[in-house]
Order: sequence, then structure tokens, then C-alpha cells
Amino acid sequence: MDMRGAVEELVEEAERQIRDHKWVLTPEDRTVAAKAADDLHTAVGTPQSQQDLPQVERLEHLREALAAVAIALAHVHGRMAWFLGAAATALTPVLHWRAMPAEHGPTFGAVPPTLQQYSDAEDAIRRLQSTLAGIAIA
Repeated sequence: MDMRGAVEELVEEAERQIRDHKWVLTPEDRTVAAKAADDLHTAVGTPQSQQDLPQVERLEHLREALAAVAIALAHVHGRMAWFLGAAATALTPVLHWRAMPAEHGPTFGAVPPTLQQYSDAEDAIRRLQSTLAGIAIA
């Protein structure tokens, strides 16, 4: 499954748990969700803004988004931590991507992603950002 699909499944599960009152959002959940949503929006922005960037900057922004999720995860417990942990796991392929040439040496397993993979990862982050923004105001 690709990143976008993994995040979509995760978001659907979170929305279902909230709707069914299995996940009762706390004020702390909302605060962390709001900060993470802002950070993700800052990192990835709009599709057009990302597509105009060089690949190395797109990858940098994707890694910043993953870092924002990890930082948010460090500040919560329970279902919000489980949700953010699963989101971080879904986004981990960006850690194995490289935007620079190998130049005759090993790359520690890093591979260049396709333009479609960049777009899919950015879309996944935007979907996660939207969900976190919704949690913040729920």
C-alpha cells in the first residue's frame, strides 16, 4: 500500500473512533493536533507550491513534516499517540529517499523517488493535516 492509502485508512479509523466515542478527545489532544496541523501545513503547503520546488527541497519539506509528527507524538499518550505513531510509520518511506546523485558510492539504501511518489507523500501529509485540524476544533 502506498503512503496516501495508508494515511487514508488511518484517518478513517480515527474518524470512526471519534464518531463512535471510543476515542474521547482531551484538551491536550486538541492542542497537540492544532500545533501538528499548523506545522504540517507549514512544511508541505499547497500542491502548486511544492511542484515548483527542486526535488531536494521537496524531500526536505517531507522530512520536516515527518519530524513534526514525531515531535507531536512525543507530547501525547493514549489514542492520540497511537494515531500519530501510526502516521509516522506510514510516512517513513521518505527516510529512505534521496534527491541527490550517489556519485560513485553507497547510499545506505536510499533511493530516488519518482515525482508521483513525491506527490503521493505530500497528499498524504495534507490529508493528515486536514484531519488534525479537524480534531483540534472537534
